[in-house]
Amino acid sequence: MKQRTYAQQKSFWGFVYVLPWLIGFIFFFLIPLAASLRYSLSDIEANASGMNITFIGFANYVEALTVNTSFNRTLTTAISNMVVNVPLIVIFSLFLAVLLNQKFIGRSVARSIFFLPVILASGVIANLEAESLVQAVAQQNPETSGFFHTFGSFELQRIMLQSGVNESIVAYLTGAVDRIYEIVSQSGVQILIFLAGIQTISPQLYEASKMEGATGYEAFWKITFPMVSPLILVNIIYTIIDSFAMNDMTDLIIATGFNNFDFGLSSAMAWLYFISIVVILAISTYFVSKRVFYQE
Repeated sequence: MKQRTYAQQKSFWGFVYVLPWLIGFIFFFLIPLAASLRYSLSDIEANASGMNITFIGFANYVEALTVNTSFNRTLTTAISNMVVNVPLIVIFSLFLAVLLNQKFIGRSVARSIFFLPVILASGVIANLEAESLVQAVAQQNPETSGFFHTFGSFELQRIMLQSGVNESIVAYLTGAVDRIYEIVSQSGVQILIFLAGIQTISPQLYEASKMEGATGYEAFWKITFPMVSPLILVNIIYTIIDSFAMNDMTDLIIATGFNNFDFGLSSAMAWLYFISIVVILAISTYFVSKRVFYQE
């Protein structure tokens, strides 16, 4: 029997790795996916005897894009939030992973704290907003309420503008301050992925760089950042999908189908949303993958 090459072995084990997902997709998702595509091209009327499905072509897609008053606005908002949140979440996650990889007292507790939002996201905590938390703190501590009012995003914006910072950068940073609760709550998985990747880097690389006189800053950009660049791509893809799964667009699709009983229009909205996600993922992967460093 001919022995497989290293590339063939990698391909084989890669296929074995995705095989459970492939089986699950074929048996549980392929048929509903085809049915959804059929519904998006049809007019559906539900009655006592079942559903009457009439093929109408792309009429539902046209209605979603030109007639429905909520779809375009909600889709634009979802994409705008994604463009703002994804870089912030990835940068914040990498920064925290580097810090949590350092040796200090209580390191395990600190790691658990930053992963807690992922565990609590399915409970009551998921319904709380950052503003509500700030208001609760201010009500419990009236003396600190002036601090939140004084050091708000408006004051921070004014300080940076007076310092000569570019207006677009100021707007982005103040937006990040307003989204801090959202960023922290959505960074748990990304921090864990980065932390696992950083721990696989050989300590000998850092020892050699230290002997050559490299600073911690130089070691990060010359060793840590290139070595975890494949995980940056993974986290960007994960964060994009996660951000699209947690917004008003999914609520609109569900409400159109199950509240208004317009399953054809709801399916068309879902497919337009899916196509938008695929396009954004393809563009992001294309540009980011060019900067990824793979160690052989």
